[in-house]
Amino acid sequence: MQFIEMTGKMLLELVSHKEFPPEMLAKAGLTKQSIVRVNRQGDIELRRKSSWDLIGGLLDEFEQRVRAHTGLDWCDPDSPPAPHER
Repeated sequence: MQFIEMTGKMLLELVSHKEFPPEMLAKAGLTKQSIVRVNRQGDIELRRKSSWDLIGGLLDEFEQRVRAHTGLDWCDPDSPPAPHER
């Protein structure tokens, strides 16, 4: 599965209040310093100490928003880095 990882701060900046109110994200444990990832289906996963927890999902053209806001593209977490990224 492909993801884009970001901080909780970045997620809070790009998420729509209609999709996911900030209070609900905070209740799920999201902070500005959290590490989160979004998959191509829009699922938001929050990094815990030894696992990832699904905490919600994005809607409405989220792919373009995520890519534009982070400057990153989708990648498989198990794939090795490209030679120019090492």
